[in-house]
Amino acid sequence: MSPEIISIVALAAMFVVATLWPINMGALAFVAAFLVGTAVVALQPEDILAGFPGNLFLILVGVTYLFGIAHTNGTVDLLIQGAVRLVGGRVAAIPWVMFFVTATLTAVGALSPAAVAIVAPIALGFAARYHINTLLMGAMVVHGAQAGGFSPVSVYGGIVQGIVAGTGLPSSPMTVFVLSFIFNFAFAFVLYLLFGWRLLGQRVAAPATTQVPVTIAGRGGLSWGATAGGPLTTESGSTRSDLRFEQVATSAGLILLMILTVGFGFHLGFVAISIAVALAILSPGAQKEAVNKISWPIVLLLGGVLTYVHVLQEAGTIDYLSDGVVAIGVPIFGALVLCYVAGLVTAFASSTAMLGVLIPLMVPFLLQGEVSAVAMVAALAISVTMPDISPFSTNGALVLANARDPHPERFYRYLLGYTGLVIVVAPLVAWAVLIFPNWL
Repeated sequence: MSPEIISIVALAAMFVVATLWPINMGALAFVAAFLVGTAVVALQPEDILAGFPGNLFLILVGVTYLFGIAHTNGTVDLLIQGAVRLVGGRVAAIPWVMFFVTATLTAVGALSPAAVAIVAPIALGFAARYHINTLLMGAMVVHGAQAGGFSPVSVYGGIVQGIVAGTGLPSSPMTVFVLSFIFNFAFAFVLYLLFGWRLLGQRVAAPATTQVPVTIAGRGGLSWGATAGGPLTTESGSTRSDLRFEQVATSAGLILLMILTVGFGFHLGFVAISIAVALAILSPGAQKEAVNKISWPIVLLLGGVLTYVHVLQEAGTIDYLSDGVVAIGVPIFGALVLCYVAGLVTAFASSTAMLGVLIPLMVPFLLQGEVSAVAMVAALAISVTMPDISPFSTNGALVLANARDPHPERFYRYLLGYTGLVIVVAPLVAWAVLIFPNWL
């Protein structure tokens, strides 16, 4: 049996074992990476560990640590109250607010994980507070991020345009952006019909705006009149009517996170953990509880799975699947297979990397003139990015790590199930609407 087949069988076995027994799949993946990597692919341990996702590790730890502090000191509760006021207390409107906020952030240039990292903790905190379906809220955030992700000034949009320009194929960045937005909006709308209709008519009584004292703790009792929204119930269950220094500092830290990552392109993980450490120094009492809120099981899960994906790449499994697509003689059906490969692989791997690999791979199909280049790029963009709701991708991992669902294992299964549905449906619909009619 070839290394490629053995690595695929091992991957399937990991899913079966993790489904039947309560074993973290990340731990299984580390074992599989060691066994397959050393015994089948002849890799050294340091070669296997080269695939450990240090970038994603730092992002997850930094972001969940930062928002652990924000949860502990009540800052997230303040933001949630602000969202309630924004829509006049209409709970049904909140998921759409989160969708359009993340879409706007990515459309103006934010990396998709950065936008999700900023919005998801607030959105999922709101979902927990007002009993909104966790999958719905998480998906609205991720679909929103991907809806804006291919604007001509966005990161994804720039990557695609740069790659296509190098091939000499015709392109239309605005068409790709609009089609990607429509597909993500449509999926979000269907989810909303399934899980959000119960929210229609529900209202949260937004607290009356009152003047309350704002006390700067540890600064000599300095206070001044400020506008705030009534009593605040924090994570600890205590009710506060004052805006405390650590909440002001945390809010400033979250704004700084947005400015540095979205505006200046600083690394999300380094910025988040730096701000978190600074806040921990200002308020040492919140340190232990905030560290406990770091999603260590999710870190283990993703660390193991993505390390194994590196072994798959070293074994030639990814190239093996790609070569199978190229071998298909009919371009129109080869395009469908290519979209499915894109969706399946990017559920575990980098969407940016797959765009760089798959767009050049589709050039032989497009040069035959039977498939529209614009339609193929749009379909591929949709197929590559929509599965980013996967718990094994950065966006999905951020949703999973920040979810406050009372049944986290069940939510993980739901998220994985929805990812599977997206992988099956999105490439097929994109192909059927954009490529098969050949109307672009």
